[in-house]
Amino acid sequence: MKVAGFTFIRNALKYDYPIVEAIKSILPICDEFVVAVGKSDDDTLELIKNIDKEKIRIVETVWDDTLREGGKVLAVETDKAFNAVSEDSDWAFYIQGDEVVHEKYLDTIYSEMKKYKDDIEVDGLLFKYKHFYGSYDYVGNSYRWYRREIRVVRNNKKIYSYRDAQGFRKDNNLKLNAKLIDAYVYHYGWVKDPRAMQGKQETFNKLWHDDDWLKKNVVKSNKFDYSNIDSLKRFTQTHPAVMSSRIKLKNWHFDYDISYNKLSAKDFFKKIIEKVTGYRIGEYKNYKLI
Repeated sequence: MKVAGFTFIRNALKYDYPIVEAIKSILPICDEFVVAVGKSDDDTLELIKNIDKEKIRIVETVWDDTLREGGKVLAVETDKAFNAVSEDSDWAFYIQGDEVVHEKYLDTIYSEMKKYKDDIEVDGLLFKYKHFYGSYDYVGNSYRWYRREIRVVRNNKKIYSYRDAQGFRKDNNLKLNAKLIDAYVYHYGWVKDPRAMQGKQETFNKLWHDDDWLKKNVVKSNKFDYSNIDSLKRFTQTHPAVMSSRIKLKNWHFDYDISYNKLSAKDFFKKIIEKVTGYRIGEYKNYKLI
């Protein structure tokens, strides 16, 4: 079985993306790794070149910044990386620049890939998510966060990145057939120095909205306000080992009273139902669970 990793990135240093940690977290179970590196305002290209010269293959790209609807450019860049995956790879393991996989899940992931390698009904493997917010000590537990997404796909070029690259579809806009596995992706996209987070917000909203929307909805500031959140819970487990250095260098403070939340009565009721039954009412599923 051959496994290829793939991702895309631009301005990783400027916006403080843990892209090195993301790649290194899954590199041990990848035979090759394709990175689509967009033309950047910093040394992102050199950063990627210095990770692993044996396994990593770089595709240099230029982002089409005119694609300002629904984050489409992110899917376009994802597809550039996916399409460069070697034809003899069985699976393609996708990870975004702010996602990291804990080493404790690697054996399970590899085992599941072997298990379903020859089952052509299975298009991909579905992962659970932990979304960190504000600092490395809190995770989101409201309905603003998606709880599952496909991150391993069969190396079938009829599969493509969907919408803003959160998930995948295949020919005729069909959802992928997915198997849920017992592994988590740790999403650190909302854990940055507040200055870097504000810069990311102002820049990345341009990928979804026009200038008029930005003027009305994105507050101009020198740092991001993390207090505007509905509900969080404490994270008491361990982080991936590759994140240890980054966590030690954290230079801002964020604390949150977990007894306080801004959940609506409807969401509070939905949380009770989910806790009792495991079923999430109204959940958006960009996949077909089999």
